[in-house]
Amino acid sequence: MAITILSPVERDRMRRAGRAAAATLAYVGARLAPGMTTAEIDRMVRAHTDKLGGRPSQLGYQGFPAAVCVSRNDIVCHGVPSPNVRLADGDIVNIDVTTELDGYHGDTSATFVIGDAAPHARSLVELARAARDAGIAAALPGARFGDIGAAIESSVGAAGRIVEVYGGHGIGRAMHMDPHVSHIGRARTGHRLREGMAFTVEPMVNAGSAAIRTDADGWTVRTADGALSAQFEHTLLIGPHGPEITTVLE
Repeated sequence: MAITILSPVERDRMRRAGRAAAATLAYVGARLAPGMTTAEIDRMVRAHTDKLGGRPSQLGYQGFPAAVCVSRNDIVCHGVPSPNVRLADGDIVNIDVTTELDGYHGDTSATFVIGDAAPHARSLVELARAARDAGIAAALPGARFGDIGAAIESSVGAAGRIVEVYGGHGIGRAMHMDPHVSHIGRARTGHRLREGMAFTVEPMVNAGSAAIRTDADGWTVRTADGALSAQFEHTLLIGPHGPEITTVLE
């Protein structure tokens, strides 16, 4: 496994790509409403990404047919936008935006609550957000990748189930690079984090079982038991004193 160490110039480009992805996610998130189709979300992502001078990294990636993953309720990840799927009051929906700008990528997602969701749905969303933040806080120079997974596991505890099949990933000139960043793990194990590494932290947390299944479209991943799933994601740069989140607005 070859983990890329980014130069100062490359880190600046990662920051620009990250800010662009964050801006598009914020733009779309502020406009979500009951009755909106997931295909409309895709159109918004395409238009806003283009306005910022970027390109949707997901579009065409290994044949993916859309510019954004929209994962509603029991969809864990990789939900394909459709004109036949509408947001409803009480839904939770993850919007996963990745933007390529000047050859570098920023990858971010958030789970949004549509209207008046049930308390257990809101709790799951906050559980997933806290899990991501715990993983980021553990990404210190000199720490190991196992520390990130251990921190996420500790944060979730018995309140949810972490999807183990998927993890974060290195990112830079390509959307997906080494290393794989597991969201479970043992502290003080794995590769050591070094300044200049870039990767995502993006735990998926299910309300029921951790088991998943994939739809016939070959992309849409759901909870096997139909329970809700939530996820949050940021792209990180490892700096001299700690993690720098690139996927935030200025």
